[in-house]
Amino acid sequence: MELNIGGKIKSLRLRNNLTQKELADRCELSKGFISQLESNQTSPSLSTLEDIVTTLGSSFREFFAGEIAEKPVFRKEDVFIKEFPEQGSVIHWLIPNAQKKDMEPILLVLEPGGRSEVDMPHVGEEFGYVLAGNVQLTVGERAWKARKGDSFSFTPDARHWLENTGKTEASVLWVSTPPTF
Repeated sequence: MELNIGGKIKSLRLRNNLTQKELADRCELSKGFISQLESNQTSPSLSTLEDIVTTLGSSFREFFAGEIAEKPVFRKEDVFIKEFPEQGSVIHWLIPNAQKKDMEPILLVLEPGGRSEVDMPHVGEEFGYVLAGNVQLTVGERAWKARKGDSFSFTPDARHWLENTGKTEASVLWVSTPPTF
């Protein structure tokens, strides 16, 4: 029995409405590698395949079973975490297949003085809930302070970001619609 790994990856990628470049960026791979992989011109290592499959909201079991099941509950091992040491931030993608959803929830952890990437204007809505610490939300030329227990909601029609203005680590549940992280 021959496995069409490339074809399955391409099918999952298209279901998630991702370009080859978007998938490559999320997996820290090159677009060329994804292209060769999808056309079965190369084979990934198991760890690379696991990273790709997880990024596409699946698991090895689902991937090799041939069925992609929609599941409503995700475990902590489903969370994809990426550190941005130069910014003093860590992003936890809470739902592995959020690219095919209408919203994308993340947990943003900011060191004191750390900040999120500057997000350019886009359509949709943003919502956040401060779980710990103090942050400053900047949208365009305006800034607001928020502390543990505060929430925010805005239309992202200007550049926007969060930064930790406190002396302790800050955690924010941040939901973007449509997915942009």
